[in-house]
Amino acid sequence: MDYELSDAHKLIRDTARRIAREKVAPRAAEMDESGEYPHDIFAVFAEAGLLGLTIPEAYGGSGAGFLALALAVEEVAKHCNSSALILLLSALSTQPINLGGSEEQKQEWLSKSAVGATKGAFCLTEPNTGSDAANLESRARRDGDDYVIEGEKVYISGGSVADYICFFAKTADDGASAISGFIVPTESPGFSVPRCDRKMGVIGVPTANIVLQECRVSAANRIGDEGRGFRTAMLTLNTCRPVVGARGLGLAEGCIAYALDYARERKTFGKALVEHQAIQFMLADAAIEIEAARHLVYHAATLVDQGKYDREHAPYLSMAKTFATEMGNRVASDAIQILGAQGYMKDHPLERHYRDARQLMIVEGTSQIQRLVIARAMILGEIGYW
Repeated sequence: MDYELSDAHKLIRDTARRIAREKVAPRAAEMDESGEYPHDIFAVFAEAGLLGLTIPEAYGGSGAGFLALALAVEEVAKHCNSSALILLLSALSTQPINLGGSEEQKQEWLSKSAVGATKGAFCLTEPNTGSDAANLESRARRDGDDYVIEGEKVYISGGSVADYICFFAKTADDGASAISGFIVPTESPGFSVPRCDRKMGVIGVPTANIVLQECRVSAANRIGDEGRGFRTAMLTLNTCRPVVGARGLGLAEGCIAYALDYARERKTFGKALVEHQAIQFMLADAAIEIEAARHLVYHAATLVDQGKYDREHAPYLSMAKTFATEMGNRVASDAIQILGAQGYMKDHPLERHYRDARQLMIVEGTSQIQRLVIARAMILGEIGYW
């Protein structure tokens, strides 16, 4: 596939690169230390139009697509994965509405999200169901023109700062086919955030525990027909997987660029680190893996933009997410090794990148779940290399 970027793609990439260097990078360490959500960075993204990249023009976005979002996320992730997650959430929280919502829902929620007037969150994972999302325990019962929702969700990125959530609950007892999606404004009676988790990394975006108790929402807030929620949730995750991969890609690029600059200046045994073959091999391996990941991520994002994100193409989206996020972990580790003891210190950003990288192999489908998707497609003959 030809990955020559359009002028529009290059403009978005260059805009994100400038913002990342001028606005995000100076704030990254402070975000990690304080754990406070960076509303100022969100506002910068909104002003630049980066929050509406995957939202159609009819609803106030640019409709630039998922490759455009991946490019923006890649640039931001070079400096700060918390800020990159803010960009990713602009798609993750709106895709259920974009894919399954009514015209009225799109007009109300997508248009606000596109310009940063609202923040959303995607609520699927529960205390007893993570990868096994078809068996979630939250319930929604119809009561006249409303639904009354009961349930608890965990590890919800941005949940405590959201204005609305896309909440998935069972409206019957028949497994995945009984799951429905709902738009729940966070000001609704019965909505609460009992706690936010203390995390290893990506500290700038809170990870919330969300509880709905007798939470009443209008039936007009149901996303699509009853029983269509599971499919909507899975397609949402499919479309966003290349963007998670872009977080790993950008992180790796930022790590190895920093390590290379350090290796040019640091001297051992009478010569610069970069002149030692052991260091050169680590740099070369990083470059090889980064280029491989870039092709997988850009290809997968292009598939999504072409509307190819159903079961037939899901393995390729999983490949991009798995390889790029695992690669980000490997490169972050090697970058620290190049700096030696200095890399382990908070004086340098690599220890933060290393902690941030570890999240990527878990969120939006673990590496193991992605391998199941890929292997099952191979076994069924849906993909093959022979």
